[in-house]
Amino acid sequence: MKFRTFRLVMAVAPAALWFGIATVHAQSPSASPAPPATPAPSTTPAPEASSTPAPAASATPAPSATPAPAASPAASATPAPSATPSAPAAAQAPAPAPSVQSADAFGEEITLTPKKVVIVKGTANWDNAFDTLVDSFKALSTLLDKQGIKPAGNGMIVYTSTDDTGFTFMAEMPVDQEPKNLGKAMSIGQSPEGKALKFVHRGSYDNMDNTYEAITNHLDERKLEAKDTFIEEYLTDPLKTAEDKLVINVYVPLK
Repeated sequence: MKFRTFRLVMAVAPAALWFGIATVHAQSPSASPAPPATPAPSTTPAPEASSTPAPAASATPAPSATPAPAASPAASATPAPSATPSAPAAAQAPAPAPSVQSADAFGEEITLTPKKVVIVKGTANWDNAFDTLVDSFKALSTLLDKQGIKPAGNGMIVYTSTDDTGFTFMAEMPVDQEPKNLGKAMSIGQSPEGKALKFVHRGSYDNMDNTYEAITNHLDERKLEAKDTFIEEYLTDPLKTAEDKLVINVYVPLK
């Protein structure tokens, strides 16, 4: 509705401008005081003064006619060169377009390959969702740091169920070797696999709703059926990155 209202305002604006121009044109004939101004030049002293320099005045029109044709070719030559520089400028405009279009994937079909991961399960309310996810990543990072194990990929969140109040999830960290002495609610497993669609989110976690709304519209338009789970891969470390600078791949597994 907001967009339609905006378009309506944009449509009314030119109409108002047209009525303003029409009003000005309607007033210009009424401003016919111009004819009354003509008596001033029609005063007798003007013809008397022109009678004496009549020969000189007749000599001036002849030279004035000569510059007139000379000015017209000069003016016609000016637009020709001015049109030439504008052409290359227009040709360079489309150059940045491909880079903008190819910046992020939206609905790209991919195949997820399983990875060995350390998993910690959890639940969260939507109000404190991001803080809960960060705490889960902290627990995994602390475990790996103590045992000198480096992650073998980006941290992931696999949502297993959602409702109006919150959700259940698994925070996963890819590893090449299995850590020992796992903490509470931790286990070793594999990340999801199979066909999925890839989307990219940039910005804060609070704005994820807009991304998921766009994903839902994309699935509806293409009549695609998704599984009951979805995955977020954090390309930027949420422990070190400002929330509004996050870059997250969203994977939607298909049935």
